[in-house]
Amino acid sequence: MAHVSLQTTIEFQLVKYYEFLGLKLIDKRDFPDNKFSLYFLAFDSAKAASGGNHRSDREGVLELTHNHGSESDSSFKIANGNSDPGKGFGHICLSVDNIQAACQRIEDAGYKFQKKLTDGRMKSIAFALDPDGYWVEIIGQTPAEKTESQKSTSPETYRFNHTMIRIKDPSASLDFYQKTMGMTLFRTVENSSADFNLYFLGYPGSHPVPPQSTWEAGTNPLAPREGLLELTWNYGTEKDKDFAYHDGNKEPQGFGHIAIAVDDLDAACGRFEKEGVKWQKRLTDGRMRNVAFILDPDGYWIEVIQNETLKGGNHNL
Repeated sequence: MAHVSLQTTIEFQLVKYYEFLGLKLIDKRDFPDNKFSLYFLAFDSAKAASGGNHRSDREGVLELTHNHGSESDSSFKIANGNSDPGKGFGHICLSVDNIQAACQRIEDAGYKFQKKLTDGRMKSIAFALDPDGYWVEIIGQTPAEKTESQKSTSPETYRFNHTMIRIKDPSASLDFYQKTMGMTLFRTVENSSADFNLYFLGYPGSHPVPPQSTWEAGTNPLAPREGLLELTWNYGTEKDKDFAYHDGNKEPQGFGHIAIAVDDLDAACGRFEKEGVKWQKRLTDGRMRNVAFILDPDGYWIEVIQNETLKGGNHNL
């Protein structure tokens, strides 16, 4: 998955926040005629997973969208996706080297948490809050019990691990993301006592993930990866014909879209057309002829872009 897009009215505060977490502003695009600007951030050090790559040739990029004038519109409020109205998108997630030290560094800088590491029963994850109120999950690349004595943390080793969205019907969504979008289901977490399941998908690339049945207890081979998609299913939603999640692009706005990069944009969109996808925007629609937007089963937007490093391939996803 190439990137995830979040809308903001305080772009400079958000850029500063994510730079504190170790990301770097790798690109900025202004569209004055359309009255919006895009800020692209990613981990870019020598220790990053794809440092130095073109932004379309990475799996962990955060796109911040600033609609000009929204900062002075008192009626415009960001919806972080975790409460009604506007519930749908959940969070983004960073994996870190030493989770206790990383969380302490965030707290020492004066930033807020939705859930600290010591809160509740789950002592191996935390949720920080960015200045717009979006949730940022923090997980460890090493089991938490093995990093308790570590007092330092190196943001250049962090990874933009995943983006979470809620889904109504797992059968429909898993079929769509695997068959239509070409992703692989890496991990399933069943929480029957709490009535929800989690599904982690992504593109294996040149680093396949071993089958979940072979993982050692307490380890998560997915933690060092970037660009994963987490689907959260709350039991019973699929039985309610009137139930629907918020896509983030209608009021109240917040989450924008996820994006995938392909090696042949025209060919890939031709394939999607044959698959019978629902379009928010075809390549030929409007003035921007270098992007398309597909709708997933829940109505979330998926941007399709050209991987500038892989032009001329076989429209792999």
